[in-house]
Amino acid sequence: MIPSSSRRVLLASGLLALVAPRLARAAEPSVNTLKNSFFGGRTDTAINGYDTVAYFNGGRPVKGDERFVHEWMGAKWQFSSQANLDLFKANPERWAPQYGGYCAYGVAQGKLVKVEPEQFTVRDGRLYLNYDADVQATWLKDPAGYVRTADGKFRSLLGK
Repeated sequence: MIPSSSRRVLLASGLLALVAPRLARAAEPSVNTLKNSFFGGRTDTAINGYDTVAYFNGGRPVKGDERFVHEWMGAKWQFSSQANLDLFKANPERWAPQYGGYCAYGVAQGKLVKVEPEQFTVRDGRLYLNYDADVQATWLKDPAGYVRTADGKFRSLLGK
C-alpha cells in the first residue's frame, strides 16, 4: 500500500504531466495567420507567405517560396531562399515580426488586426507590420510611442 502523502505526490505529478503541455502552448504568443479577408477565417501561413528575413536583409517584402518552409509557433513560415530559412531556424525570435505579426498600430489600439505585408517598418532591429498604407502613415508619426503602448497591451489581447 502506498502512503497517502506519496499518492498525493503521484496524483499531482500525473496531473501536471497532463496539463503542462497545454500550459506551454498557451504561453506561446499567437502568430497572425489571418487571411487577406479579415472575416475569411485562418490560414496556416505566417505573413501571408512573405519571407520575414527579407524585410531585414533586403529592406523590402519578398514572397516566400514553398520549397523553403519551416514550422514554428503553430504557423508555416515561407522563405525566398535556403539562406533565409537557415537564418530563421537558427533564431526565429530575432526575425519574427513583433506582436505575433498582427498590425502594430492595431495592437496599440487594443485590437488584433490583419496586415498588408507591404506595409512594414524595421526599427531597432525589430519588424513591425501594419494594416494598410493609411495606418502605417499614422504609425510612422510616433512609432516609439505606439511601441510602448502596444508592448503593454499585447499579452492581454491574446487572452481575449
